[in-house]
Amino acid sequence: MNLSAQLTLGLSLKDEATFDNFYLGKNAEIVIELKKLVKKQGERIIFLCGGRGQGCSHLLQAACHDASQQQLSSVYLPLANLLTLSPEILDGLETLSLICLDDLDVIAHHNEWEEAVFHLFNRTYDSGGSILFAAHTLPKSIHLHLPDLVSRLTWGIVYPLQPLTDAEKLAALIMRAHRRGMGLTEEVGKYILTHCPRHMNTLFAALEALDKASLAAQRRLTIPFIKEVLQI
Repeated sequence: MNLSAQLTLGLSLKDEATFDNFYLGKNAEIVIELKKLVKKQGERIIFLCGGRGQGCSHLLQAACHDASQQQLSSVYLPLANLLTLSPEILDGLETLSLICLDDLDVIAHHNEWEEAVFHLFNRTYDSGGSILFAAHTLPKSIHLHLPDLVSRLTWGIVYPLQPLTDAEKLAALIMRAHRRGMGLTEEVGKYILTHCPRHMNTLFAALEALDKASLAAQRRLTIPFIKEVLQI
């Protein structure tokens, strides 16, 4: 598989997945280090871990957006979507400035994939590139079979993302709404937070649905309108 085909597999960046669109909470230091990583001014290896909806995927994509703005080559590869393919898709990626590998947990017990990531790590490190990893747990808890890969994953900084409090989730929801040009009051935001699952991915998906519905109906975001659209 040639490099252009590999990059096509990774072109799943969401437009809204930028650093500016990430509510920091207690994770400001992580964003600072990621921006330095992209510019080759800090660590070249960073490992993020966090639960569903905590923002790991957002930050990996944000790093790729940031690299693109600086005319640097990058790729975002969500391994959970690629595991059925040959690990040969990783061949040649070391020529890029930044490689972002998401869902690293899924390669555990897949020996060919573990070896492919290990060799990609070595080639990228030797060529001066940077790698950003993300998983749901710390490197030593992924239960990888390849001890040398576990070791490599801890060469740089390992950052557990700090979850948002309910107050921070509300602030994040209001911030994202305002960036979309939506008028979301604190009262309405609290209603959404109370009546929807509190994973940020789910909350942002609800916000997107409300944005489309309010534009189509030319209606403000009120609690009765939200009940109607989200059927809650």
